Amino acid sequence: MYPEDLKYTSEHEWVRTPGEAEGSVRIGITHFAQDALGDIVYVSLPEVGEQVTGGDTCGELESTKSVSDVYAPLTGEVVARNEALDATPELVNNDPYAGGWLFEVVPTDPSAVDALMDAATYEAGLEG
Repeated sequence: MYPEDLKYTSEHEWVRTPGEAEGSVRIGITHFAQDALGDIVYVSLPEVGEQVTGGDTCGELESTKSVSDVYAPLTGEVVARNEALDATPELVNNDPYAGGWLFEVVPTDPSAVDALMDAATYEAGLEG
């Protein structure tokens, strides 16, 4: 349920290295997060070229239950966003680790990825 090749945050985002763009990482939300949100009906993401700061809000996911902030897991420049979510936000629910990814960032400090949680640590935090 929580892929071993990803890194995780306490805000329920995942980070995949590498992303599609050179030097980037791909970011999305976890199965736990999409399940807690319910059916996602609208996604607001940072624009390409925007600078995001690790730990700060950079977007929103709106579901039939609530609106939830998206946090940047790392500081850097947004180099891609999942345009498919504009028309089909439910991809986040249906495929959170592949087709439902949110955006890509070129981190200011690539080693910051190493400080994020591994799958076992993230999963243990959910059970605690």
